[in-house]
Amino acid sequence: MCTAVTYKTKDFYFGRTLDYEFSYGEKVTIVPRKFPLKFLNKKSLLSHYALIGMAFIQDDYPLFYEASNEKGLAMAGLNFVGNAFYNSKKQKNKDNIAQFEFIPWILAQCKNVDEAIKLINKMNLMDTPFSSSIPVAQLHWIIADKKRAITVEATKDGLFIYENEVGVLTNNPPFPYQMFNLNNYINVSNGETKNEFGGNYKLEKYSRGMGGIGLPGDLSSQSRFVRAAFVKLNSLSTEKDEDSVSQFFHILGSVDQQNGCCKLSENVYEKTIYTSCINVTKGIYYYTCYNNHQINGVNINSVDLNNDKLYSYALNLEENINYQN
Repeated sequence: MCTAVTYKTKDFYFGRTLDYEFSYGEKVTIVPRKFPLKFLNKKSLLSHYALIGMAFIQDDYPLFYEASNEKGLAMAGLNFVGNAFYNSKKQKNKDNIAQFEFIPWILAQCKNVDEAIKLINKMNLMDTPFSSSIPVAQLHWIIADKKRAITVEATKDGLFIYENEVGVLTNNPPFPYQMFNLNNYINVSNGETKNEFGGNYKLEKYSRGMGGIGLPGDLSSQSRFVRAAFVKLNSLSTEKDEDSVSQFFHILGSVDQQNGCCKLSENVYEKTIYTSCINVTKGIYYYTCYNNHQINGVNINSVDLNNDKLYSYALNLEENINYQN
């Protein structure tokens, strides 16, 4: 499972946790403007916006988990198992796009959410797998720019676009239920708590932070949605990039999954494999890994963006401890 959030200070930030039981060997990947992006049912894009994000590269094709483009638009796909549904047949007068092509199809061509919505409304999302060894992923998506965010869900009832006013996405249940569930936490606060229990019995606060009593602490996707939304909406930092990036990792740190706490089967556990923070404004991809909390960065502007070859960077997986004596 995973959690994605948006955050804005002076710059716009976008990122996610990847929570899973194993890694595919994903790398930070830059797609220059001239790299040929091929599509199964559309002409290749030989010239497009440059992209940076996390991808599993297979046969020189970037299968993106999340990415942003040089114009300020970002997008991530998160597990939506049991609810995601893609069409098996092509549709006339539609752009027939395979699920694994969705992120590059949007980010290669769209400068903002408004342009993305126009493309999505003309799209038929298909269930064609990338290969026989890579099955179709059951996903839904968050797409955001500095002004707004949307959630896109393909279900048996159709392809839906929802305004995402909190700028957060996790997994099941479908997005409208996640948003409605926030009503159950209307009394949660970052401030002081009051005695509203009733009667004349004197109740007193005994700790700071009691306004947050009731905030869920488990690892379920619905609880992570509530917790990430609360932390994100109450987060404060200066507008300096270093402070904003640090705060972003603290936001996602509130939904970290620790190894051993989410058992899937014998000796198999889900954990937060990596956490990303993209400064979408500047095109810098920051990340940490489960065994390396040092913040690493890859800058899209440090490479030749008019090239036609992928740039990829293996993750620094080992902890780097700064000894001071």
